[in-house]
Amino acid sequence: MRQSWLSWFLRGTLLVGLFILLSRIFELGIIKGSYYRSLSEENRIRHIPIPAARGKILARGGEEMAGNIMTKKRIKFNDLGGYELSEDIAGASSEDVVSVYRRTYPLGAKFGHGSGYLKEAGPEDVGKINPDCPEKGPVATGSLIGKTGLEEVYECSLQGTDGEELVEVDTLGGRIRTLGRKEPVAGSDIKTNIDFSLQTEVANQMESKPGAAIVTSTSGQVLAIYSSPSFDPNLFIKGNPDKHESDNREIHNLLIDPGLPFFNRVIGGLFHPGSVFKPITAVAALESGVIDKNYTFDDPGVITVNEFSYTNWFFTGFGRKEGTIDLTRAIARSTDTFFYKIGEMAGPEAIARWADKLGADRETGIDIPGEKAGLIPTPEWKKRVKKEAWFLGNTYHMAIGQGDVALTPIEVNSYTSALASGGKLCVPKLLDSKESCSIIDIKKENLDLIAEGMRQACTKEGTAYTFFDFSDKHSGMQVGCKTGTAEVGTDGTPHAWFTLFAPFDNPEITATVLVERGGEGSKIAGPIARSIMDFYFQALSTSQ
Repeated sequence: MRQSWLSWFLRGTLLVGLFILLSRIFELGIIKGSYYRSLSEENRIRHIPIPAARGKILARGGEEMAGNIMTKKRIKFNDLGGYELSEDIAGASSEDVVSVYRRTYPLGAKFGHGSGYLKEAGPEDVGKINPDCPEKGPVATGSLIGKTGLEEVYECSLQGTDGEELVEVDTLGGRIRTLGRKEPVAGSDIKTNIDFSLQTEVANQMESKPGAAIVTSTSGQVLAIYSSPSFDPNLFIKGNPDKHESDNREIHNLLIDPGLPFFNRVIGGLFHPGSVFKPITAVAALESGVIDKNYTFDDPGVITVNEFSYTNWFFTGFGRKEGTIDLTRAIARSTDTFFYKIGEMAGPEAIARWADKLGADRETGIDIPGEKAGLIPTPEWKKRVKKEAWFLGNTYHMAIGQGDVALTPIEVNSYTSALASGGKLCVPKLLDSKESCSIIDIKKENLDLIAEGMRQACTKEGTAYTFFDFSDKHSGMQVGCKTGTAEVGTDGTPHAWFTLFAPFDNPEITATVLVERGGEGSKIAGPIARSIMDFYFQALSTSQ
């Protein structure tokens, strides 16, 4: 009986086990068959992205300012359904080798703010579609996108479209065959207006001097742009074989640097312009009709209003007066008392109105991100923002580019160019694109008066002593210029400005230099501007 019971128990156990086995087979083969077949297919078929080369950023002469270094890497499949890229391509078949690209910036920090840099897409970027190029699809994890500069603005043009290869592998990860291939499409190259050698020279001249410099054609083409201190975009390149841990520390140091190397002072820095603003005050007075070419002023050296004294720099520094002067000499000599008086005669509203017409209180529209609009104060603004009344002293300060007046170097450069070119105010562009200019309605005789004053400023009649012999060294060529020394804070170190156009008879280029808290404009910014102009016209004469 015991044997019979044991026999039935074993039979029952066998039947239960067989039922469970059959049920499992039915589940795996019938109920979940398609699911496991899909897993098997996915493990057997690998999707291999084929990187696309990013478009190059080229200077006007074709020189690379951002390019790519191509390297070959071997695809190694693993048994986890993925793959790895190896630099060891020895013995690898051509179908197991893929080209990868690493961005490079030949000018490094000399064009960092212009080029921008590439950064791996973060959580805030992944999955988003660029509305300017939706055909390129959402940003993928691990992809590189442009940050700041031309890399960001022209992302749609520069970004390529990656390809893909479908590969069938065996259980050990060996390639069996290629099932399909979609070729990558390289990004488009962009050709800029930047003069490669001039950009290098401007950067060299400004190195270690906090400030900004920009050189443009009078039609708005940006020939060189540099903000100091700068940064090297090569530091951000992922996969750079020359990159060490020290590079990461250097990036960290740049991020905490009080000199703000990532801050583009050319387009985003607001500075008191000082005397480089005086041509705008001159336009306001002339166009308002309160003065004309015959107006003269007897410089008293100092003007006293109640208990406040407003002096001329010549009187403060040397105890001397200019005597009786007209507008052209006042511009050439940068006579503060002259501009106090004509500013008072024109009024702050007229000065602000003409500053607006000349683009001194709005963004220029340059094609890199980060631009800020300048500030031109008015009695209404002061009452609304500062809750204070406007006094005559505010007008005096405004007339010479002090007080609350704050402009970017690119705004100063733009209105200098407009005054030099018959009132043609152009949008500055780094990319080689169609000219975009508007004409400001200023009487020609008034523009001629202001231009003549700026010409005299660069001769022995004026303040720009570094240009006194420019005509002798450059076959009689003359330039128009304006120096500026803008008081800031209480430490006695002003911003040094210099803005100019050349040649005087047929303006071709405009340049503006700012050295932040550098000192006197003629002494500090002037030599830099002179070196840049010497280089530009020497190179031009050599190429002709």
